[in-house]
Amino acid sequence: MSLRKGLIIFILLAFGVSAIIIFRSVDHHTIHSLIAANKLKLLLALLIVFAAWIFDSGRFCALASAAHEHVPFTLGIVLTWLNYFGSAVTPMQSGGGPFQVYALYKRGIPVGKGIAITLMRTMLTVLILSLAVPSALMLDPEILAGSPFLKGLVFYVFIVILATWAFIAFTLIKPHMIKRWSHIIVLWLHRFNFMKSNRTVIKLVRWLDNEIDNYILNFRLAFHYGKLWLLLATVLSVLHLMALFSVLPVLMSAVGLPFRYMQTIAVQAVFMFILYFVPTPGASGVAEGGGALLYSILMPKNMAGVMSIICRFFTDYISIFMGVIVVIRMLGWGVSENLHKGAAVEDA
Repeated sequence: MSLRKGLIIFILLAFGVSAIIIFRSVDHHTIHSLIAANKLKLLLALLIVFAAWIFDSGRFCALASAAHEHVPFTLGIVLTWLNYFGSAVTPMQSGGGPFQVYALYKRGIPVGKGIAITLMRTMLTVLILSLAVPSALMLDPEILAGSPFLKGLVFYVFIVILATWAFIAFTLIKPHMIKRWSHIIVLWLHRFNFMKSNRTVIKLVRWLDNEIDNYILNFRLAFHYGKLWLLLATVLSVLHLMALFSVLPVLMSAVGLPFRYMQTIAVQAVFMFILYFVPTPGASGVAEGGGALLYSILMPKNMAGVMSIICRFFTDYISIFMGVIVVIRMLGWGVSENLHKGAAVEDA
C-alpha cells in the first residue's frame, strides 16, 4: 500500500463512518447541546492536547538521554507529529517508527539507537495500558459486559502484547540469532538477484551487525546507566496518556453532560488498548464507530457518536494534520513514500 493510498483510505474511512454515525445518532437535542457548548472549555480541551504533545516530546528527550544521545525539545515535538502521521497511513498504526528513526538518523543518531528509542517509547505506552486496562475492567466490569466482541478483542490484544514482549526479550537475550537471521535474509536477497554485487552484500551485512549492536547497546545503557531517565520517561508517558484521556471529560463538560472522571479514563484506556492493534490505517473507521459504541456507556446514545468524532478530532486529527505539514516541509513526499514502503516490508 502506497503512502498516498494509505492516507486516502484513512480519510475515506474516517469521514465515511463519521457521516454514518452523525446520520444515525444526531437529533435536535444533540445539535442544541453542540451550539450551546462552552467555548472556554473547548479551548481548554485544545490546551490539554498541547500539553500531551509537550509530555510526549519530553519522553523522547528523556529516552534519548538514557541512550546517551541528545534530542532537543523541538525535535521531540516533530517526532510526536511524525508518529501520528505515520500511524495514520499504516495498518496496526505501525508506520510512525520509520519516520521517527529517519528524523533521528538525520540528526546523527545511529539507526539501531533510533529503533531502540522509538521502540521503548511505544512499549512504555503499551506497558502502562496493559497494566491499566485489567485494573479498569476489574473496577468497572460494565465496560465490556454488553459486548462479547469487545471481550474477544481485548483477549486478542493481550496475546499480541505478550508475543511482542517475548520477541523483544528474545532480541536482547539472543542478539546473535537476530544477526544470523538478518544474514540469511541478505543472502536470499542476493540469491534472487535483488543485490548482484558481493561487495554490496558484505557492506549490508556489516551495517546490519553494527546497527543490531547499537540496538542492544542502547537497551543496556538505558537499563544500567539511564535508570533515572527511564523513570522520567515513564512519568511523562503516564502524564501524556492522562492528558489525552482528559480531553473527553472536558468536552463532555463543555456540552453539559455529567461524567465520572475515573470511568471516562477507564473506558478510554480500554479503547486505546484495542486501537493499537486494529488493521485499518490509523484505526480509522473503527476508532469513530468503536468510540460511538463504547462512549454510550458514559453518555446518551444521541451524544456518544458525535462526541467520539469530536474527541478524535482533538486528540488525533489535529496531530495528523501537523504531521502532514512536517512530512512535506522536512522530509518531502518522495522520502516519506520510501520510508512508508520500508515499513510495509518490515510488517510483511
